[in-house]
Amino acid sequence: MEWLMMSMPVLAALILALMFMHARQDRRRLASLSHRESLAACRALLVLIAGIQQHRGLSSAWLAGDSSFRARLMALESDIAQHLPELQTAIRDEARQPSPCLTANELALFGHRWRSLCERLGDLTIEQSVAQHTMMIEMLLKWLQAFGEARIEPLVPEAGRPLVRDCLVRLPAITECLGQARALGMSIATRHGCPAVARVRLMFLVARAESLLKQVTDLGERSTAANAAIQHMARIIRTQMLQASGITISPQAFFSLSTAAIDAVFAWIGDSVDTLTHSTPQEPPRAAVYAH
Repeated sequence: MEWLMMSMPVLAALILALMFMHARQDRRRLASLSHRESLAACRALLVLIAGIQQHRGLSSAWLAGDSSFRARLMALESDIAQHLPELQTAIRDEARQPSPCLTANELALFGHRWRSLCERLGDLTIEQSVAQHTMMIEMLLKWLQAFGEARIEPLVPEAGRPLVRDCLVRLPAITECLGQARALGMSIATRHGCPAVARVRLMFLVARAESLLKQVTDLGERSTAANAAIQHMARIIRTQMLQASGITISPQAFFSLSTAAIDAVFAWIGDSVDTLTHSTPQEPPRAAVYAH
């Protein structure tokens, strides 16, 4: 009996150690699950951002009088409608978080606003179309940043956190500057003239994109290609798109070169997200994972 009494503290310590190890394994498993689900949500958001940015650019040309873009607009609307449920699936477990980055109700309201925009697009002016598209894109960018800050950064070693901010904040912001410049440039190319207000806005957007590009720390092959495409777009805007009249570049040509620049940035983002996907998430604080 005496030996049993003496061994009790040892047994208790062993049980506590096993419980601790099991709890830690659970936290790591949940961290890995949360990491994958959050990155899936980010991917879905990026797809929607790219699609709605492109829809905004095509809408500008169509509303300015180029009917050749209507078929592509309708195809994009169908494509975006298919991607919204993918985001709904990706955020299914997000509601279990104490402070969700995005809720099903918010996404449902977003979907309603998107369908409403598509239905009455033909009744809007170019300025109204750009404003409403931009408002929706800003919501997507806000949710993307929230996932980065609240769900992904806590699971990434400190050395990898600049990559999170690059691919989920800075680079998406560059696509939005370029996307707004594309939308504005499409109406200018269709009308063959750039009003003074549009000239100032275009110059600001290009300069802003170039400034944000200098802040990005994730440099590699994709960054070189994106940088070259952005500089080509900026050069065309500065040399061929700012005249009050007599602009000769076609809407299709401008759409192609600006989309090439934007797609190059999205490819860069995709590579960065792949890097985060294949990284091993570190054990987060208890508040960073949700309880099942």
